[in-house]
Amino acid sequence: MKYITDLSELDLNGTYTYADYLTWRFEQSVELIKGKIFNMSPAPSRKHQYISTQLQGLLFIHLRNSFCGLYSAPFDVRLLDKKKSSRLNQDIYTVVQPDICVICDKTKLDEQGCIDAPDLIIEILSPGNSKKEMKTKYALYEESGVKEYWIVFPSEHVLQQFILNDLDKYELKSSFAEDEVFNAHIFPELSIDLAEVFAE
Repeated sequence: MKYITDLSELDLNGTYTYADYLTWRFEQSVELIKGKIFNMSPAPSRKHQYISTQLQGLLFIHLRNSFCGLYSAPFDVRLLDKKKSSRLNQDIYTVVQPDICVICDKTKLDEQGCIDAPDLIIEILSPGNSKKEMKTKYALYEESGVKEYWIVFPSEHVLQQFILNDLDKYELKSSFAEDEVFNAHIFPELSIDLAEVFAE
C-alpha cells in the first residue's frame, strides 16, 4: 500500500473514500465529509480539554456498568450513506472524529473505530471550527441518525442539546447555561451539572 504523507499530493477538490483515507499519513488531522477533505483545528485549547475531561468523567461513571462504550477523539466514526448502506471501505465517504461519542450497539464497533451512527455525539467548539460544527456536522449527524447531539460553547459557558424526533429531524431541547443541571435524553438518569463542567 502506498501512503500519502502530504496534503499537497491530493486534489483538495477531489472526492475521496475511507479506502483513500486509510492511506493518508499527514501530520495534521483531517476529516472526510461526503468525500471532501476538511482540516481539523489545531490542538485543542486547555479549556477545551478541561471541558472534555469533565464530560467524559461524568459519562464514564454513568456508563461503566452498561453496554455502552465511551470514546473520545482521535477516534474514527464512519458514517454510512443511507441509500447504499454499504460497509465497504470504498463505499464510505464520511469519516469524522467527534470530541466525544457514545455507542451502545457493539456491532457498530471494530478495530478501526465506529461504523454507522453513535447514539450520542458531543462537539466542543473551537474558534476555527464553529461554522463546520454548527452547520455541516449538524446536518450530517441528523441525516445519519445520531439520536442526541450536544454542542458546547466554551467561551459562552453554554451547552445546546439536540434530540432526533420521530421525523428524523433535530429539535433543540434546550440551551443550558453554566449554572444549570440537565438530563441526557437517551440516558434520563444521567444528570450533568454544568457548574462542574465549566468550573476552572
